[in-house]
Amino acid sequence: MMLPIVILPGYLEGAIAYRELEQSLQQQGFPTVTVPLRRRDWLVTLGGRPVTPILQQLDCTVKQVLQQYNVSRINLIGHSAGGWISRIYLGDKPYISRGQVELTTPWQAHQYVATLITLGTPHTSLERWTRWSLDFVNHNYPGAFYPHVRYVCVAGKTIFGQRRHGSWLAYSSYQLTCGQGNCWGDGITPIVAAHLDGAENLIIEGVNHSPRSPGLWYGSPSILPFWSPYLA
Repeated sequence: MMLPIVILPGYLEGAIAYRELEQSLQQQGFPTVTVPLRRRDWLVTLGGRPVTPILQQLDCTVKQVLQQYNVSRINLIGHSAGGWISRIYLGDKPYISRGQVELTTPWQAHQYVATLITLGTPHTSLERWTRWSLDFVNHNYPGAFYPHVRYVCVAGKTIFGQRRHGSWLAYSSYQLTCGQGNCWGDGITPIVAAHLDGAENLIIEGVNHSPRSPGLWYGSPSILPFWSPYLA
């Protein structure tokens, strides 16, 4: 049996948006489960508050999948913010975010993850509400940190950010993420921020950031063959 997959949704997104991706992976033979988040579950993380509640739901899902399929490791797919939250989950150090008093127990989930695939994840940010957590990740677990975990980072090359109609949102998002608006990305995350040193870094042309975006996104059935072969 192929290793099961756990999908962690992106920021302010619920599990229902990943149903098609989940079904496509199941058709390839991968038992697949999405962390059962609702969009409102993210509200407690607004304003730079810690993402601990999301980590707790991720951990619960992973532990259930390990037990259900009687395996010691899984594949983990993190979309958008779900990618860098997954990197916290792999880690050995207590996660504490701005304004948090008590340290959380380290998740140490690197022992359970064979492959981590991040889809359109901003692994860096200049935005003040997310910068603390991302600085925590990149300081403690830089690049493809755990050698026994396969890191695959997928970026989209779809929209070039410019200060004009049709690409202004991309320009603003790229600038807030990497400090430069005039670059390529998926409309939200610039390529330069979606890759990690030491990872297997992929670029796919024509994919948009979100499952709610018009047209193709990372999880569309026709896009899956570009990155699903990297799954264990």
